[in-house]
Amino acid sequence: MRISELLAAESIALNGAVGNKKETLDAMVALMAKSGKIADIEAYRQGVYKREEEGTTGIGEGIAIPHCKSDAVAAPGLAAMVIKDGVDFDALDGEKVDLIFLIAAPNTEDNVHLDVLSKLSVLLMDENFTAGLRSAKSIEEFIRVIDTAEAGKDAEKADRDAAEAAAQNAVEPAQTPAKAGAYILAVTGCPTGIAHTYMAAESLEKKAKELGCRIKVETRGSGGAKNVLTAAEIKEADCIIVAADTQVPMERFDGKLLIQCKVADGISKAEELLNRAMQGKATVYHAGHRDAEERSGEGDDSIGHQIYKHLMNGVSHMLPFVVGGGILIAIAFLIDGFAVDLNSLPLEQRGDFGTITPVAAMFKSIGGAAFGFMLPILAGFIAMSIADRPGLAVGFVGGSIAAGGTSGFLGALAAGFLAGYIVRLLKKLLEKLPDSLDGMKPVLLYPLFGILLTGVIMIYLVEPPIGALNTFINNGLNAMNGASAIVLGALLGGMMAVDMGGPFNKAAYVFGTASIAAGNYNIMAAVMIGGMVPPIAIALATMLFKNKFTAEERKSGPTNFIMGLSFITEGAIPFAASDPLHVLPACIIGSAVAGALSMAFGCTLMAPHGGIFVVPTIGNPLLYLLALLVGSAVSCVLLGVLKKNVSTK
Repeated sequence: MRISELLAAESIALNGAVGNKKETLDAMVALMAKSGKIADIEAYRQGVYKREEEGTTGIGEGIAIPHCKSDAVAAPGLAAMVIKDGVDFDALDGEKVDLIFLIAAPNTEDNVHLDVLSKLSVLLMDENFTAGLRSAKSIEEFIRVIDTAEAGKDAEKADRDAAEAAAQNAVEPAQTPAKAGAYILAVTGCPTGIAHTYMAAESLEKKAKELGCRIKVETRGSGGAKNVLTAAEIKEADCIIVAADTQVPMERFDGKLLIQCKVADGISKAEELLNRAMQGKATVYHAGHRDAEERSGEGDDSIGHQIYKHLMNGVSHMLPFVVGGGILIAIAFLIDGFAVDLNSLPLEQRGDFGTITPVAAMFKSIGGAAFGFMLPILAGFIAMSIADRPGLAVGFVGGSIAAGGTSGFLGALAAGFLAGYIVRLLKKLLEKLPDSLDGMKPVLLYPLFGILLTGVIMIYLVEPPIGALNTFINNGLNAMNGASAIVLGALLGGMMAVDMGGPFNKAAYVFGTASIAAGNYNIMAAVMIGGMVPPIAIALATMLFKNKFTAEERKSGPTNFIMGLSFITEGAIPFAASDPLHVLPACIIGSAVAGALSMAFGCTLMAPHGGIFVVPTIGNPLLYLLALLVGSAVSCVLLGVLKKNVSTK
């Protein structure tokens, strides 16, 4: 179906006179009604309003494409309007809209409105095409511009199809051109499931609209899988993108073209990934094998990234126990801090601080129980990432041995990887057994031999050296003061801003939570303040240095105050991804300054999360807030100095 077949002359206005968005939508509905394709005008109007409430259809560059699929539509149609002075339409780039197309689609399975929207999107990316529409002197000329452009696109498609057919018979296959309207599926997931998951999904969806392809994104966040891909959708898809740093059910993608990458690539490289998917530059995935194109984009998955993926699977499952339990323990200390004068207690009772009053003892007991699961959960889910479900129980036992011994966090890490690879070895050794014993392997053979081997190795080979190393590290941290503590604070604070949720950020955060368990509360303070600085600094910069940011960035910038104060560093990612060479150095330096000041001021933090909302659990809270303000100010000023004006980029 051609665009010009849907666009009736009576539904085109070249001199639209409207004052706001509502007037614009009403005028467009009235134009559409003139075509006689609307069975119930008011029902259709409400459908257009409802779609706009879900998200603006102002796509930027002065263009909007409102649309509605409804039982109120008798036949598919288009309406168009040119507004000489433009109208505020809440467009994505914040600019006024002066060219609008309204789509009406009947509520049928053929999804006419999506196909037409895709066609229009491709054509509207051509500045010459939109300029021709805006300057049309008559309705006939307006339609002629569309006919000419669409015919040109159809001719290009025919040429591409011919070239593709010829390339299939060539010795050196030519690159398959990207096809408009390709159907792409994606899955996004990050270790914490808080920010990266949804930012990657949003980035892919926005870029897909720009590139004129259809997309559906399944998000695997902290609240579970949402918008789950169906078997029918997977069968129809041209290609699948898995942008995740956590385990994703992959068997359903057997036989499909598939691209795997880090969740950060879904945010910063969305256009590149979608182009590869539309061009078919992917590998057919086979369930049970690692034949799909891997995350590095350069062939086989590197050992380093495999280790990181397994580690993050453990960390993501550990975090709820750490955060929930840690905050409850911090509340226990806070209650005793208000109720008891620590200096007046005998020395032998000071070790009971946090359990002196009954209420504090209750919080400490519950929080301690949750915190006690930290190391077994970490080891168990690392092992599960490596060896699937049979590795879970073996990893739990290894982590419990580390928690009950002296090896602590480092021992649990070793236990997780040890258990996972031991179970994988057992699977290999026992695969020759008769098929009749398959039911016994996961419930008897793997746990029996896996737990035995892991336990023996942990007790006799891992615990002694790693326990000694762990004790040495903790003693060293406790003895740190002066310059050495300040350097450590700067290092940890800076690491939190290097990749904002990636390996460096997670390494610093895990080190901070492990230090809480060991009783070193100043380290977590430096870690958290380093993660709070980037979003706060960017929010300030968008207000003070407006010429350094786009209209969309200025509009979303202030929300980073909330994210920063809540210790969600990921709020800074879109800004860093758009200009990493200038944004990242500014954020790293400010975070390092804040971390160093936190250490220099002797600030402590007993809660592993919460940002400004756990200030009562912070030691020297006023100085801590001062360190946060100074670090944020440093990053803000550097952003103003380093970033170029938007107009000169």
